[in-house]
Amino acid sequence: MNNFFSSITQLFKSAKPIPAGIYHFQSPTTAEYQYRLHLRVANNGEGLLIINASTILHLNQSATEYTYHLIEETAPKDVARKIANRYQINRNDALLDFIELKQKIRTLLETPDLDPVSFLDISREDPYVGASAIPYRLDCAITYQLPEKSHSELAPVKRVDRELSTEEWEKIINRSWQAGIPHLIFTGGEPTIREDLIDLIICAEKNGQVTGLLTDGYKLIDDGFRNELLQSGLDHLLFMLSPTDKTSWDALKSVLDEDIHTTVHITIKPEITAKLPIIIANLKKFGANAISISVSSPSDPQLTQGLAKAQTLIAEAELSLKWDIPVPYSEHNPISIELETNQELPSGNGKAWFYVEPDGDVLPAQGINQVLGNLLDDDWEGIWHLSPEE
Repeated sequence: MNNFFSSITQLFKSAKPIPAGIYHFQSPTTAEYQYRLHLRVANNGEGLLIINASTILHLNQSATEYTYHLIEETAPKDVARKIANRYQINRNDALLDFIELKQKIRTLLETPDLDPVSFLDISREDPYVGASAIPYRLDCAITYQLPEKSHSELAPVKRVDRELSTEEWEKIINRSWQAGIPHLIFTGGEPTIREDLIDLIICAEKNGQVTGLLTDGYKLIDDGFRNELLQSGLDHLLFMLSPTDKTSWDALKSVLDEDIHTTVHITIKPEITAKLPIIIANLKKFGANAISISVSSPSDPQLTQGLAKAQTLIAEAELSLKWDIPVPYSEHNPISIELETNQELPSGNGKAWFYVEPDGDVLPAQGINQVLGNLLDDDWEGIWHLSPEE
């Protein structure tokens, strides 16, 4: 799609975008491949395409335009005519671009263990410029409870005096979908402690939302629970590995044998820096889809070096590197150490995503303790528009 994403992009910048809103397509029951598409179009003409409630594709304005016609089932020759007339381009080029976009989406539909979030024509260095006023993701800390042996500093239990009920969380989930938010990550604390976790995932799945789970993974050793979790419609897993704990590795292996996209997070601490090569090698061997890394103390030069070393090892292993998920010490990641000291870290905090505490309070992101409002009581649009710096 080189032609589509270069020459035509400039023409679309000056064109009037298609109407903002959510558009839906469900394949006919007689179709060879069963799938559903949700397209959320922002006021600036950019879009989010949700494929089978399991993958989100970020679209620039031109890709959004073609996808809109795909969902509306506009005949290819009519798409070519409309695009050519509106933007003064060759009709044959417009038709080829439309066909190529359809082929790309078909490839995504047929790709196993697809990454839950993909970017189209957006660079890694600055992926959240011009983010929509409505976020595309909510990180839902449904509990700050932790297993008995966990370190208490991993969850700020003193920040909340109550947890929302199942009905209150379902209300937030449903309202988030009505507001156009396609992606939820259930986190904590340890979210598998809540007995209604499966119910909450099912609630989001019924809406058509993409769901992820951030967990220490220990409960996933239980075959019954793991199967129930996977049958609930969960789309991707964020696994907090404890590299020095054999049980953690056993739990991870049981998950990687399943058909679900799994990102493994490692918090780099002094006791594991020397073991990073074997840790990364094992993750590749066992079939991890992606890796996330951060450090427990950014002031420790040894750990900063370990972070850079881990990044190199991940690249050499040809594994994907994630840096924008709600993990402990998430601000101390590989992207932050690559930037010059006078550069601002590219971030979706308070723009592309928000963090919801167990009582419904909203923070710009995990670890940024600035309450912007409460999703049960306050106007959502006001929360989205409130800058983290305000």
